[in-house]
Order: sequence, then structure tokens, then C-alpha cells
Amino acid sequence: MVDMPSYQLIENRFVLPSPAGAYYAVSHKENDPLRALLCALLQPETSPLLTQQALEEWTGLAGADAKESLYRAQRLGWIEGFEEPRSTRPGALEEVLPELLPPLSGSGKTLLADSHGFHVAAAGFTHEASVELSALSADIASLDNRHQALTHNNLRLDTSAWALVDAAGNSQLGFWPLFIGEYRFVLILQGTPQLNQQAFTSLVWSLSSRYANKSQ
Repeated sequence: MVDMPSYQLIENRFVLPSPAGAYYAVSHKENDPLRALLCALLQPETSPLLTQQALEEWTGLAGADAKESLYRAQRLGWIEGFEEPRSTRPGALEEVLPELLPPLSGSGKTLLADSHGFHVAAAGFTHEASVELSALSADIASLDNRHQALTHNNLRLDTSAWALVDAAGNSQLGFWPLFIGEYRFVLILQGTPQLNQQAFTSLVWSLSSRYANKSQ
């Protein structure tokens, strides 16, 4: 990690995005030094050791600029440091996902779909609902792409997530895109989203460690 005002790196720390940092990393395709940093940390299967050289490679910045980027991520609560390395869940995705998906929704109904509208894994939904919701997620992605000039540029809405809400504005069914390298997944949640927990970081980490390098 890093201290102000001289941006002195705290040595012997293994770094990993927090749940909020993991969400920022994959919520958009557009790149910036902070997103580059967070995405780079999610690609290895073991949390990397923080060094000046590694930090410059992750951010694409040099010297104090690289340290300032880390400091901003730290101040925003997007990055965490550990004295011991941590590892992503071992095994195939079909073995890992069933454990990670249920905690992400208050109802326990969670689904991961790919960009083609096929479901990758599901928890709580029937097979028929999983198939139809995955297809719906692809339609919503197309809708979002067609109207980004309005939602992102004109209205300056910093999200591509869509939801069906109740009269109080609470999400009943939400569609959350996850951009992993050149791949696009959609996390579909019925009920209250519960993304601010380690299970979400583990989900993003599992996908990134397996897919991010394939697009390079």
C-alpha cells in the first residue's frame, strides 16, 4: 500500500481489489489507470506482491504517477493489502460457481450468462427460467449498446446495469454486465443485490484469472 504525501510504498503487502474495486474493474469496457490496476490484480491466480516495478506495469504509469494511482484506489476503498498471499478458488468454473452465486442475491436466486445469451451457471432458478433470463440478458445488452449515447454521454449515467423495480424503486430483477477482457458476462440477480462481499470479488477473480488473458 502507499502513504502520503511522499507516496511511500508499504513493503511486503499482497494486494487484491475489494468488492467495490472488483465491481469498478469490470463494470465498464473503457480503460483508465485505476481500472488497469484493478484488472491486473485480478488476472493471476494468487494475489501479487506490491512493488514499484509491478505497480508501474499494472497502471502503465511511471514513478509518482503510479503511486498516486494506487493511493487513489486505496482512498476509495477499492484495494486491500494482506501480509500473506491469497489464492482464487481452484477447480473448474462449474465446480466453483455454485458456491459463489447464491450469496450475491437476497433471495439466493442468481444467474451468470454469457454475451450470447446462454447461461453459464445458476442458483435458485429453474432450468427454464435460466434459459429465458439468459436470452433476455442478451436483448438488454443490445438495448444498452444502442442507447449509450443517451445514457452514458447525455445523461452521464455511470452504469450499464438494468433492473425491474418495484414502486419504491427497489430492484426486483437486475442485470449487471461484467466485462472480463474482451468477454462480456451478465450477472442476473432476483431480489436485493448483495455485491459488497468477498463472494463477489471471488466471482470476478475466478472469471478474470480464466478469461482475461485469453483476449490478449
